[in-house]
Order: sequence, then C-alpha cells, then structure tokens
Amino acid sequence: MSHAFDILGDPVRRRILELLADGQRASGEIVEVIAAEFAISQPAVSQHLRILRDSGFATSRAEGRRRLYAVAPERFDEVDEWVQRFRRTWEPRFEALATEVARGKKARRAGSSPLPLAGGVGGEPVRKAPAADTPSPSPSRKREGH
Repeated sequence: MSHAFDILGDPVRRRILELLADGQRASGEIVEVIAAEFAISQPAVSQHLRILRDSGFATSRAEGRRRLYAVAPERFDEVDEWVQRFRRTWEPRFEALATEVARGKKARRAGSSPLPLAGGVGGEPVRKAPAADTPSPSPSRKREGH
C-alpha cells in the first residue's frame, strides 16, 4: 500500500477528496468539475479516481449505469496518526489563544479593555516618532561664507 502522503500530495486527488467530503458523487460530476478546474481529460480524472480507490481513500459502487464515489474515512487514520505527533506542539498555542480571546470578551462585557490602547507604560502618553518626510535639523551644518 502506498504511503498516504504520496497519494495526497497530488492537488488533483486532494481536490477530488474535497468534493467527496461533501458526500458521494457520480464519476461524471467529478470529471466535470476536475476537468474544468485542472484542464485535464476524462481518462486522466479516471486514473486519479482509480488511484484513490486502490489506495483506500475512496470507495466506488455501481448504481445503474453510474459509478458513485465516496470518501473512505478509514484510510485517513494513517494521516491522523502522523499528524497526532505534531498536534502537541500547536494545541497549547491554540489553548493560550482561546484563553486570551475569552479574557478579551470578559473585559468587553465588563466595559474595560484588556490592552492599553492609547497609553504607554504606567499610563504615560506614547510619543510619536517624527514623520519620515520631515527634515531633521543637522548640527553640523556649515554656515554660509565660511
């Protein structure tokens, strides 16, 4: 069996899976969307569908003259296991962000701001930097005539 990311590394196959994530679709519908978005032929789209089916990311079944495709969620377990190793690095950051958002909402309800907006340290006014187009006086300017 191919490595999951080898299969998912192709943008056409990722797009097909995005379409299937909304529910099963007939191969004709998939071909129509993918051919328009990627300017590829019907046989090329069929090849991508076969790869997704053979690798376990999609299932297909015949319904009359149509072939319906759907996402096969089991294969995404391999992807989830790999991502799980990295989840511990970003989850604390998301938790910290959620805490700050909650703190800000609480402060707004209380009628105060959680951040000093117009003041500096200790309530002192913040001094503005001079504008870039304002000429600054030069102490080493030569006097005329000397």
